Amino acid sequence: MSFLQCFLLAIKGISTSKMRAFLTMLGIIIGVASVIVITGLGNGMQNYMTDMFEGMGTRTLNINLTGRGSNRTISVDRMYEIAEENKEVISYISPKVTVQGQVRCLNENMRTSVTGVGEDYLLINSWEILSGRFIQYFDIAERKKVCVVGSYYASNDVFGTSPVGQTLKINGEAYTIVGIIEEIADSTQNSTDDMVLIPYSNAVKFSRNATISSYVASASSDESVTQARVAIENELYKVFLNDDLYSVISMTEILDTMNEMMDIVVGILAGIAGISLLVGGIGIMNIMLVSVTERTREIGIRKALGAKQRDIKSQFIIEAGTTSALGGVIGIAFGMLVASMIGPVFDITALPKIDSILLAFSISVGVGVLFGFLPANKAAKLNPIDALRNE
Repeated sequence: MSFLQCFLLAIKGISTSKMRAFLTMLGIIIGVASVIVITGLGNGMQNYMTDMFEGMGTRTLNINLTGRGSNRTISVDRMYEIAEENKEVISYISPKVTVQGQVRCLNENMRTSVTGVGEDYLLINSWEILSGRFIQYFDIAERKKVCVVGSYYASNDVFGTSPVGQTLKINGEAYTIVGIIEEIADSTQNSTDDMVLIPYSNAVKFSRNATISSYVASASSDESVTQARVAIENELYKVFLNDDLYSVISMTEILDTMNEMMDIVVGILAGIAGISLLVGGIGIMNIMLVSVTERTREIGIRKALGAKQRDIKSQFIIEAGTTSALGGVIGIAFGMLVASMIGPVFDITALPKIDSILLAFSISVGVGVLFGFLPANKAAKLNPIDALRNE
């Protein structure tokens, strides 16, 4: 018999006993669907993290100077010189000083993020000014009491009018709002849009630290991120002589590390879910063994008419493979449906990659063929005379 004839016979057998076929395929369906859902959610989470990091800037380098147990320091001017000396790989650099304090807007005290930055901080983050201007060099040099706020402050709930030109107080000192940054998140309180940026020279005064220990830089391109990091590290090592006293971390490296961890977790969960494929394979083997017993007389007739062992064996293997393949297709469809329903709950698009779908389908077929081999071998070795005597 040809492959097509065996395949058509398998389809006919499945359609004749639909319930038994469905129960046979159930383990495969559940296993494949579970793998599809898990890989889909994992893929959706990776895409979400990638989008989030791209919004933060994949070219961004975070520089932290611990300086613990050392009297060595590096000045802001020297950091700017490092960027200038390596301008082919470093586009911008800015100090970043976090201010701990209270912000008072009109008559309301607010808990918000206040950060001291340089004039290039806007360009490093690829933000746009919605209204007004950003912090400039003379603001930093003269310690002007000006600030730039996020789009949250442009809502009517805060000032009621345009915040540009309005005043807010940081630790009791009045600062004039000179600019508004376009919406980054959702313009709600405690989101990224709820921020206040001031000149880093003023922030140093608030923090009461003589030195700045945090900087943020931007590589000139995605390809030069590693070169920019190495250039900064080399210059810092010349100052501190100990690489434990500083760290330069790129957002791309953080994203790659998180993606690697996510791949491991998804792989483990998919492997656990794939155990049900083993159970499904055992179910197929059990049903095929029953089928051999039920069709013993048929096997005897076929052998009496000249069918060889390989013909009988291939027929049962193809039947097992067809059953598991059909279960795999149903499992893929069901898994994608479930993934598309669960995804919005976590605010992600949970769609598995095509290679995950092909892998799940291939494994389902492989399991069917593997577990169908024993029944097929048993059928092929039946003695035709004994098979014809069977009632």
